[in-house]
Amino acid sequence: MFYNEYRFGINNSINLRWQRGQLQMSEAPTQEQVIDIKAAVAAIVDSIDQEREREIITRRFGLYERKETLEQIGELLGITRERVRQLEKAILIRIKMTAERGELPDVTASEKVIVRVLSDMGRIARVQDLTDTLLGKKSDARERAHIAFLAELAPHLTVVNETDNYHLSVGIAEYGDEKKIRKEVDEIVKAIKANKEPLTIEQLDAKLNYEHPKHVEALASVSKHLAHLKDLWGLTKWPTVNPKNIRDKIFVILSENGKPLHFSEIAEAIKDSDFNRKDVTTQAIHNELIKDKRFVLIGRGIYALDSWGYSKGTVADTISDVLRESKEPLHRDEIVRRVLKSRQVKETTILLNLQSKPQFKRVAKATYALAE
Repeated sequence: MFYNEYRFGINNSINLRWQRGQLQMSEAPTQEQVIDIKAAVAAIVDSIDQEREREIITRRFGLYERKETLEQIGELLGITRERVRQLEKAILIRIKMTAERGELPDVTASEKVIVRVLSDMGRIARVQDLTDTLLGKKSDARERAHIAFLAELAPHLTVVNETDNYHLSVGIAEYGDEKKIRKEVDEIVKAIKANKEPLTIEQLDAKLNYEHPKHVEALASVSKHLAHLKDLWGLTKWPTVNPKNIRDKIFVILSENGKPLHFSEIAEAIKDSDFNRKDVTTQAIHNELIKDKRFVLIGRGIYALDSWGYSKGTVADTISDVLRESKEPLHRDEIVRRVLKSRQVKETTILLNLQSKPQFKRVAKATYALAE
């Protein structure tokens, strides 16, 4: 059976290449480290004597096809779910013991590379992120399964299994077992919840007691309850860090800019953003701006956040609010100044409304009040 290699783009002075479990080393300095991970996995699987045991391991980890459940494997092999679980546990223990004795060079060499990469990533990483980094590209499910399998066998690595709360992740065992890592992740989630708004990693690190912000960021990435956008981390339900629809993305864009924008500018900003889905039309943006009460039209196609103090309505409505709040007539220049605080319109538009709308009356030279 032939397996293509995965090339790990890691700066190193030694060139490693795995071919069917055999390590070859070139002393000439190079700028890459190459490991044929498929061949390493194949060699480990081939070391399992019984075909039934090989079927259990390859199917449980999804090494060659999709990952299967205990029930699915039990039906295929004609044994109970519990028997599959027992066999899987026994097989993994046996392989791990062999690896610890140094009798599986594929595991040993792969572990060294993974540990080196994890050290740069903050000592722990989601399997998806780890695999992407190792391969220097976006990985697929089978490639991630291979890395997870090798990590499970490596004595100096800790695997955090996937649950409703945690992503499947790999850490350096020296810094904690699965229980300790989960406790640290929960502590970070708790700190963000208590803050009630997104934090930068530096701000989060200041609230906790870890050696380096990079480790805090790595732990945060393990939680399924946290998300981040650029430098801000928060709960996945917060639209400022995890915008799920067009309206949330509009809100993030306006918040980041801190000033009113034309709907076409908002559309362009979304297209240039780091959002997962950013293929939106200008018309779709305009439609969502009109529907959401968080966004206020303050000029011709220009929108602001209502939390900035802007109010909805026509220019005449805004003039009425200004005069009503003043409780006395105002000079037209003062009216213009106050209206422009909440609306982005031309001065001539304000003056035309003052002169033509029946709700305003001139009470002195260039001075106006409400007609009622």
